[in-house]
Amino acid sequence: MTATPKSAEKSSFLASIVKKQIFIPIAALLLLAIFNLIMDPSFFNITLGHNSAGDPVLSGNIISIIDYGSELAILAIGMTLVTAASRGQDISVGAAMAISGSVVLRILCGPNADAATLQAPIIVAFLISCLVAMAFGAFNGALVSIFKIQPMVATLILFTAGRSIAAWINHNKLPVVNDKTFAYFGGYIPGIPIPTPVFIAIACFIVIWLVLKFTTLGLYAQAVGINEKTSRLNGLNPAFIKFITYVILGLCVAVAAFIKVSRVSTINYSVVAKDIEMDAILAVALGGNSLSGGKFSISASILGAYVIQFLTTTLYKFNVQSDALPAYKAVVVILLVILSAPIVREKIAAFCKSLRSPVNAESKS
Repeated sequence: MTATPKSAEKSSFLASIVKKQIFIPIAALLLLAIFNLIMDPSFFNITLGHNSAGDPVLSGNIISIIDYGSELAILAIGMTLVTAASRGQDISVGAAMAISGSVVLRILCGPNADAATLQAPIIVAFLISCLVAMAFGAFNGALVSIFKIQPMVATLILFTAGRSIAAWINHNKLPVVNDKTFAYFGGYIPGIPIPTPVFIAIACFIVIWLVLKFTTLGLYAQAVGINEKTSRLNGLNPAFIKFITYVILGLCVAVAAFIKVSRVSTINYSVVAKDIEMDAILAVALGGNSLSGGKFSISASILGAYVIQFLTTTLYKFNVQSDALPAYKAVVVILLVILSAPIVREKIAAFCKSLRSPVNAESKS
């Protein structure tokens, strides 16, 4: 008889864990980890070697996940805020990354697409690209907040024209940066074996955490996403809040684009950041955030981004063709949509309640 109350406590504890927003990405991460552990335990091997310059670097699938997942994690920060406030998604972040990366290379290389030396300091190129990306974010934000255009439709404009604008910036040339220090931001800093993008992603997370902790941006974004009319009656400016979230997403785009072009020191306008907007939206959904706005969790979205990169790396590990990756991710989207449907949640809740009922009956007896 003493075991029955303990069973009830375990059941209620499990139910409380399942209800937490971060449960979905953690469960997905555990499933992927168990799958790889069973199929190929060497998947988790990490080795310390040296790159072509003789510097120590860590390598392995886990390192690749936290490295290449950093770009997506940075984008997920801005996409989460946009989704929460505007109750929609920005599908132009891939094209905006192409524009921002093209601006960086244009400033560094100047009119000559293959400059032997940098034509401007790297920090100047980065800051200007941030301003450009934020300007395009402001453009999208104005369409959504002022002209009341549905987010996906409003950002379709830049999604369609963005890569052409990126090519126009460099006159359809493919600029190449020959300065090795530029590659540090997308690769390794000499003497540090951990990829630089990991530190950049951590810095972005700390900055947004401080912003949300010491300002009311997060609270206001949730309020606008939950009920715009009510938030207006409570003295908020929904249009301004939506606008700010798109500008922040533009800044996230600039940082991710800087990492992207730094990896290869050049750009391919039609391929760079292709379909990354879908991964960013999926990261938000995988983090348990509602795609219809309202309550959100930045940390859950970031974890969702690394889960997606974990899935991508796993698929590549088992020789899945890159053209087939969207199909596998589509399956994940379908499962998320089904699990987030109200009727499905009601069924799951009823099932869990039925499992606890016999335990409660026994404890009363």
